[in-house]
Amino acid sequence: MSYRIWISPPELSGDEGQYISEALSSNWIATVGPQVEQFEDRLRLLTGRKFCLAVNSATSAIHLALLALNLSEGDEVLCPTFTFAASVFPVVYCKAIPVFIDSEAGTWNISPILLEKAIEDRLALGKKVKALIAVNIYGNPVNYKAILAIASQYNIPVIEDAAESLGAQYESKPSGSFGKIAIFSFNGNKIITASSGGALLTDDETVYKKAKLLSAQAIEEEGFYLHKHIGYNYRMSNILAALGLSQIEVLQKRINRRRAIFDRYAHNFREFTIQEEEKNAFSNRWLSSFLFESMPMRNRIYACLKEKGIESRFLMNPMHLQPALKHFPAILSGVSEGLFSRGLCLPSGASLSEEEQNEIIAVINAISK
Repeated sequence: MSYRIWISPPELSGDEGQYISEALSSNWIATVGPQVEQFEDRLRLLTGRKFCLAVNSATSAIHLALLALNLSEGDEVLCPTFTFAASVFPVVYCKAIPVFIDSEAGTWNISPILLEKAIEDRLALGKKVKALIAVNIYGNPVNYKAILAIASQYNIPVIEDAAESLGAQYESKPSGSFGKIAIFSFNGNKIITASSGGALLTDDETVYKKAKLLSAQAIEEEGFYLHKHIGYNYRMSNILAALGLSQIEVLQKRINRRRAIFDRYAHNFREFTIQEEEKNAFSNRWLSSFLFESMPMRNRIYACLKEKGIESRFLMNPMHLQPALKHFPAILSGVSEGLFSRGLCLPSGASLSEEEQNEIIAVINAISK
C-alpha cells in the first residue's frame, strides 16, 4: 500500500547532492574512499570509540562482531526476545544458539533479572555462553549499569545493538559506547540514513582488525590474493558513506524533532502506556510507541489509520514466537507477548507536520474515547 503518511520515511538534509558530487567527481565509487574514512571518523568522535568499521548493513555488523568474538557452532548467545529478527539471525548464521530473554515492563528492553537467571540456568546445564546482544529497542537504551555488571561478573562480552539508538545516551554517555562491540544501522527508516549500511565500533584493536579483514573477503595484504579465512563482501560503498556524512550533520535536529513528536503523542494519550526511559537514560525516540487498552482497540486503531492512508505498525513479534526460531531456548515472563498484543508504533519521522500529527491524534481519540 502507498501511504500518505509513513511511519519513519527517509529524510534529506539538503546537502546530500554536494557530498555525493564530491565522491563522484573524485571517482571514488568503490567500497573504499575518503568519504568512508570520514564517515568512520565522525562515528568514532560521536561515540568516543577508538575504532569504527563502516559496512553494508547492521546485520553484517552483528555477524562480524560474533565472528570477531570467535563464536563457534553450538555456542550460546543471550538475546532479547523482543527485538527485530536481524538482531538474532547472525547468531544462527554462525550455527550457534540464541537464548531468548524477556523484557522489563517499563522500558521494554531486556530484563536484567531474567538475564542473570538465564546465565545461571545455562551454566547449570553446562552450556557455554559466548556473548550477549543487548538491543536498545526503538532507540531506548537498556539498563547498562545492571547489564554490564552482570556480564562482567560472568565474563560475557556484550554487543550493543544500537541499530535504532544513534544519538541516544545513558548516564551522559553516547549510545554506541557500551560493551565490547557496538553496532549502528543506517537503513532507510532510521534516524539518519545512508539508504542502507551499518557500522561496527569497538575499543579492541584485535576485534577491529579481524572484523575489517573478514568484511573485505578476508584478503591478506600480501600483494596477491591470499585467503587464510572465509571472508564476506560486507564493506560500505563510498557513495553511501557520502550520503551518511550529509545526514550526520542534522542528527541532533532529528532527535529533537522526534522527541517533540513523542511528547505530543504522550500528552494526548495520557490514558495509554508509554515506553519508559531508564533512569539516567535519554532515548532518541526513534519510533513513538504506545500500549493501548486491549488488543481489539489496538487492532481498530491500526485498521482505521490504514484506511486513511496512515502507516502504523504492531510492536515486535517476539523471537520465541517466530516459526523459524521457536525451537531455541527462552526465559520468559509474558511481558513481550503482552507488548506485542497491545502495542502500536505511530508515525514518528522528523518531517511529520503538526497537521499530520493532529490527524493521527484525532483518529485515535475518536476510537479510544
